[in-house]
Amino acid sequence: MQLDTADINDLWACARAMADAARVETLRHFRVGVASDNKLAEGFDPVTEGDRAAERAMRAVLAERRPEDAILGEEYGAQPGITGLTWVLDPIDGTRAYISGTPTWGVLISVNSEEGPIMGLIDQPYIGERFEGGAGLAAMTGPLGTAPLKVKATRDLADATIFTTFPEVGSTAEGAAFHAVASRCKLTRYGMDCYAYALLAAGQVDLVIEAGLSSYDISAPIAVIEAAGGIVTDWQGGKVHEGGNALAAATPELHAAAMEILSDA
Repeated sequence: MQLDTADINDLWACARAMADAARVETLRHFRVGVASDNKLAEGFDPVTEGDRAAERAMRAVLAERRPEDAILGEEYGAQPGITGLTWVLDPIDGTRAYISGTPTWGVLISVNSEEGPIMGLIDQPYIGERFEGGAGLAAMTGPLGTAPLKVKATRDLADATIFTTFPEVGSTAEGAAFHAVASRCKLTRYGMDCYAYALLAAGQVDLVIEAGLSSYDISAPIAVIEAAGGIVTDWQGGKVHEGGNALAAATPELHAAAMEILSDA
C-alpha cells in the first residue's frame, strides 16, 4: 500500500492522539488497587477497567478521526473498515505488571496493511516514554528528551542480553527451545512484556523471544524494531504480525544463530 506524506502525517497524528487518550485512562487506574477479572477458566489472564477504558478511549479517537479504518483490539475485538488499513490495539500489554504496580506495561498501537505493520507505537504512560517506528520514523521521547532509535550491533550470542516475559515460554518444548538459546547468552531477564521490545529498539538489549502471541501483542513492536534496524520473525523466519512465536533480534547474525537453535530444539 502506497501512502503519501499527508497520509503518513495524519496516521501519526491519530496514533499520538490515541496514545495520549490511553495514557489518561491507564494512569487513572494504576496503583490504586484496581480490581481485575480473569479471562481464563484455568490459569490467570487478568483484565482491568484500565484495559477496557483505554481501548474505549482509543476507539473514540478513531471514530472521530478515521472512522473508515478497520480495528482489531484485544478487549473489544474486530471492527471492519473499507480503507485497507487496520488499527491493531493492545490497551495494556502486561496487565499482570499493571496490577502489580510495576511500570513495565505499555500501550501498543499499530497501523497494518494486509502485508503487515506500516507503523507502530509503544507507550509507557507512567515513565512517560514513547517509542515510534515506521514510515521513515524511528525515535523515542521521554524524561531525557528525544533520541533516535537504533539497535545494538551485537553479533555473538555470547555477548547478548536476551529477554522473555515468562520463564516457561509457552509449552514445555517451546520453553526448552528458549532456554537453549538463553544458555548461550551473556544475560537473561524476564517479565518486561512489550517494554523489552522497546529496549531492543532503543539499543539496550539484543534479543526477545516469546511464544503464543496474538497480533495485538506483536504488531507494534515489529514496526518499532524494524524501523530501528532490527529483525522480527516467527521462529522459522516467517512473518509473525498475525501472532505466534516471535523472535526479535538486533542483528542478522543474532537472528540466524537464535533461529538455528530454536529450530533444532
